[in-house]
Amino acid sequence: MVKSVVIVGGGTAGWMSATYLMAAFGGKVEVTLVESDRVATIGVGEATFSTVRHFFDYLGLEETDWMPYCAGSYKLGIRFENWSAPGEYFYHPFERLRTADGFHLADWWLKLGDQGSSFDKSCYLTAAMCDAKRSPRKLDNSLFAAELDGSLGRSTLAEQRAQFPYAFHFDASLLAAFLRDYGVSRGVRHVIDDVVGVEQDSRGWISGIATNEHGKLSADLFIDCTGFRGLLINKTLEEPFDSFEDVLPNNRAVALRVPREREEMNPYTTATAMDSGWIWDIPLFGRNGNGYVYSDAYCTPEEAERTLRAKVAPGRDDLDANHIRIRVGRHRDSWVRNCVAIGLSSAFVEPLESTGIFFIQHGIEQLVKHFPGQEWDPRQIKAYNERVAHVVDGVKEFLVLHYRAAARDDTPYWKETNLRPIPDGLAEKLELAQTRLLDEETVYPYYHGFEMYSWNTMLLGLGHRPRGHLPALDHTDPGNAVEEFARLRAEADALVAEMPSCYEYVASIQRGA
Repeated sequence: MVKSVVIVGGGTAGWMSATYLMAAFGGKVEVTLVESDRVATIGVGEATFSTVRHFFDYLGLEETDWMPYCAGSYKLGIRFENWSAPGEYFYHPFERLRTADGFHLADWWLKLGDQGSSFDKSCYLTAAMCDAKRSPRKLDNSLFAAELDGSLGRSTLAEQRAQFPYAFHFDASLLAAFLRDYGVSRGVRHVIDDVVGVEQDSRGWISGIATNEHGKLSADLFIDCTGFRGLLINKTLEEPFDSFEDVLPNNRAVALRVPREREEMNPYTTATAMDSGWIWDIPLFGRNGNGYVYSDAYCTPEEAERTLRAKVAPGRDDLDANHIRIRVGRHRDSWVRNCVAIGLSSAFVEPLESTGIFFIQHGIEQLVKHFPGQEWDPRQIKAYNERVAHVVDGVKEFLVLHYRAAARDDTPYWKETNLRPIPDGLAEKLELAQTRLLDEETVYPYYHGFEMYSWNTMLLGLGHRPRGHLPALDHTDPGNAVEEFARLRAEADALVAEMPSCYEYVASIQRGA
């Protein structure tokens, strides 16, 4: 029976894993985290999925417990700028499509929607709230969608039934520090030391971690949170890595932390298409996190840094730039022998849809669900690896859709991107999407975090529209759909008038910290 776990590496992945294991097992499993104070973490995973609330609820944390200490803010969705044409934008929100007479409003919009208004603004409340920079919570802390409010308790991603309307932005370094203090106060053993070796037994299983000052750290199970290095899963166990570079173009990023003096805050992440990739803008309390994700086949690191500075921080040459090499893909298996890779050491598929924290959360949840017993059942390990692989591969396919459906071919980067191969399953979806929108049966068949509405939002937002509408709608009275569109517009107008600005709300909880 597994009674002890050693986590190698800190950062967001390490401390999310440590605190989750302590919450799941309490003192019944000894958890040790070893990290070097000389190894820097990436520290740029600052945007999340709405499902991250399950993680905080599992730990028993309210938003106001951690947001003020992590420069936290709200994310109602992602704003995609210039992906279809210069100056155009659309939102990918955390909001399921409404229905009328059994058909989604997206289908009705193709039939009778106001073609002078974009799909997202016609079919979602969130678009109006984003444009007006509104908070999802009132100053009394109540949620605009009251029926979705309240803690989920010790729930997991599998219990996600309703679509929660927002996610978070936060400073990844500050969150790791917050979780470190939280975890240590609840029994996590924190070892600050350099790992100088990894010891294996005759079977090739890891028997211990050799450290510079604390000697050998032994455990039954080891978790690799060493980032792209993959100290255990890659360098020690030599698990094969499957690269996604054939279908996803970007392999580098450069990031800046940009102070913000104005008292305003966008309640969304922005992804702006550029000549050789795209630039992110993540608003935190007091600063923005910005970065340029690009392919070094079309842009040098120096050119990328100049482009990023000119767009987000002109005149601020004093700001330090963080250049990052991206390894896009996943290990064939993330659980090998008695080692489980979590976070970047397991997989990464660029930050276009903020999936990094989601992968960590999913990986540690599945580890708890498949936690080994006395026999280390290989079927359990196989099931874990299959679920992790399905999630990563599904996200990969969804991200490839972003590039293939984007109406860009104006630079060498975008021309080449359109010529890259695409997964067979995605090719079938794009062909189907020529005639109709995708539904629950035609998106990726395994759980991967994105629902039908997300796939269709990206297709329509990027200009990849079906040639027509569903023929059945020609035989269906549109009255209920017309009323639903009007009801949605009225609700959106009311929320814009009623809700405080995102900055106003986030500033109010900062003052209460």
